[in-house]
Amino acid sequence: MESVARQRPPSDETPSDRPPDEGSTVLPELDDADWMHHADEFAHTSFWAVARRLPRLVREAVTLAWATSRQDTLASIGLNVVAGVLTTFGLLATTNVLRELFAAGPTPDRVRGALPALVVAALAVTARGGLMIAAGWAQARLTPQINYAVELRLFEATTAVDLAAFDDAGFAEEMDRARDRGMAEAAYIVDHTVNLVTGVVGLLATAVAVGIIQPLLLPCLLLAAVPEAVTAVRMARRQYLAMLARITRRRRMWMLARLMANRQTAVEVRAYQMREFLLSEYRTMMAVETEAHLRLVRAQTGTRVVGASIAGLATFGVYAVLGALLLGGLVALAAAATALLALQSARTSLGVAVLATNSLYEDALYYQDYRDFVERAHARVTTGASGAVDGFDAITLDGVSLRYPDTDRAAVDEVSLTVRRGEVIALVGENGSGKTTLAKLIAGLYRPTDGTVRWDGVDAAELDARALGAHVAVMTQDWWKFPFTARQNIRIGRHDRVPGQHGPSVEEAARSAAAHEMIAALPYGYDTLLDREFKNGQDLSGGQWQRLVAARGLYRDASLLICDEPSAALDARAEHALFQHLRRRPDRAVVLITHRLANVRHADRIFVLDQGRLVQQGTHDELMAAGGLYRELFDLQASGYLARSDARPVGDPEPTGDPAVRH
Repeated sequence: MESVARQRPPSDETPSDRPPDEGSTVLPELDDADWMHHADEFAHTSFWAVARRLPRLVREAVTLAWATSRQDTLASIGLNVVAGVLTTFGLLATTNVLRELFAAGPTPDRVRGALPALVVAALAVTARGGLMIAAGWAQARLTPQINYAVELRLFEATTAVDLAAFDDAGFAEEMDRARDRGMAEAAYIVDHTVNLVTGVVGLLATAVAVGIIQPLLLPCLLLAAVPEAVTAVRMARRQYLAMLARITRRRRMWMLARLMANRQTAVEVRAYQMREFLLSEYRTMMAVETEAHLRLVRAQTGTRVVGASIAGLATFGVYAVLGALLLGGLVALAAAATALLALQSARTSLGVAVLATNSLYEDALYYQDYRDFVERAHARVTTGASGAVDGFDAITLDGVSLRYPDTDRAAVDEVSLTVRRGEVIALVGENGSGKTTLAKLIAGLYRPTDGTVRWDGVDAAELDARALGAHVAVMTQDWWKFPFTARQNIRIGRHDRVPGQHGPSVEEAARSAAAHEMIAALPYGYDTLLDREFKNGQDLSGGQWQRLVAARGLYRDASLLICDEPSAALDARAEHALFQHLRRRPDRAVVLITHRLANVRHADRIFVLDQGRLVQQGTHDELMAAGGLYRELFDLQASGYLARSDARPVGDPEPTGDPAVRH
């Protein structure tokens, strides 16, 4: 957080902020957290600049609340307004009570004379309390409804955007910001708006009552309330700026806390005996953080003392003015007493309004991030294509290229090939050659930046994306450990399959992927929850998870099966079983990506990629005979399985046959 680093005073410097000595260990500077994205802007915006933007912010908040629940919006705001009106009636009734009590005559007569006004005051206070409770109930009802609406809107957008959107760093950053804080602020801005309305209505109601009782008392009310308001603003600003100056250190402390209390780091912390190192770093950070916090407390106390002194002088001034007005006969004693009661009410209302104003402005900045992201996400959703998809006989790529955002070189560069139903084709090449990207283009997960992908001669861009995706299954090398049961982890491959519909059962898919025995050995079999964070949850090894992922892909029973390194974590038996199942089937095309070239020997065609371009194609025998990149890679792998000549016992015959076959 560069701006924060400039604000931090020299006394806040920590050992980790200073240039390191040779051999010393320094914790890294963490990036600005998404939830602090607008912190610097807010810190340098004056309270009065915030206040000037209030009408627009209130309008946005009310619009959001109205769209969520008209009934609760009307109740939360309307009941607060009515409660404010009752505040005015209560103060006026109090004045009448005091006037009767301060009148001349016997005490019983004065009490009897005050009873009607006392009843009115009591009813006003009781009704106001009831209305405030009802308004709070309506306000509390709004919060979950708003949260549900904005969360659903966000996830509807994130699950609908094209896959290519996630390769855009700006899009991903905006999504994280909108998800981590933007969503939460939606309910907050409505809460703060209602609180602001409550404070302003309470202040106005008090001012109206005082104006009716005696207009000359209004300046007194303002004189007494302003110092406390200024003190509240200064306190909030001082605390916010102090938090900004300390945020880098706080983030480092959070990082250390995660390292010391985390299941994923526990093994290495113990293996490398890092305990004392981490505790030492944490103690250093904590010592400086504690001192910074104590300095803040001292500064806030000083602000409170100054504010309280000024407020005391202002109150003394109010009493002096009231005394002068009383001595001059301009204000009745009952009106002066009511003014003092109104002063306390005004202070409370003003404090609520000031706090709500500060919070509303900051929260609105983050909510705007959410709104901007949702609008951007809608622009990244593919629309318009509605062509029917009924499987395929051939998928043809004609001069297809794809370039990722902010890259100079195309990941796939003018590739042309055809995938036919019933074939097994293999994509071969070194890391970064474009194999995975090309497979995603074939599957329709990406749209090419140049060239055309056709399904049975029809441009894939003209086909319904959802219908096209229903014919594709992908076994990816970067799988996610879904916190579901083993059965559900397989069923999500085709979760909408109805009973009796064509396709393998969950158990059949698991057997095909050599996963059935592994699942059956779990404590609850197929109903075992695969996440240790939950009660009775279990975890799997990397190879076991890959079998489960393979079973998911086979359960989908799609016309096009993309296998991207499907056996990277499998043992030899599981790998053999999987590739036996992936042999040619007349109803399915298989696109196989693997670095273990022994597994592609029986592919119908092999396509060799180099830096995004298609450089060779043919069968295994054709490519071996032609030489080039494929043979070079195959021979490199094969050499690892050949016994060194100087390690063979004398008299042993030279190994013969294909080394990959022996493997």
